[in-house]
Amino acid sequence: MEKIRDIMTNEVECCTLLDNVYEVAVKMKELNVGAIPIVDNEKLVGMITDRDIVIRGVAEKNPPSSKVEKVMSDQLITISPEASTREAARLMADHQIRRLPVVENGKLIGIVSLGDFAIRELTDDQAKAALTQISEQNSQASPPQM
Repeated sequence: MEKIRDIMTNEVECCTLLDNVYEVAVKMKELNVGAIPIVDNEKLVGMITDRDIVIRGVAEKNPPSSKVEKVMSDQLITISPEASTREAARLMADHQIRRLPVVENGKLIGIVSLGDFAIRELTDDQAKAALTQISEQNSQASPPQM
């Protein structure tokens, strides 16, 4: 069985607690990503997603100059690089997340996303199962569209 270390993205661009929401948004645009980990002295302290910026930033009328702490998620689900890909898929499905930070001794060393599963033939079924559960749970939680 494959380990997370085998499929994770190693080179992860991060921001720090010194950055503001605007700087994070610009980095997301430049990198064409929807999430940026927030680190403090190499320790993972949060994650900010494009959805966080919209919901906790724009919709709550926080200016772009707001510190990342104001809009980031700080209750994170993480995984060890030695965990199995099956465990990662289960965590992602259970918690309805599409990206999972990989942490070793509190330090961010990588990130695994549903896309990482999809490009691996051996884990494709795990990714499909996780995505199906995430999508089903999200659609059940969403109010009907008018």
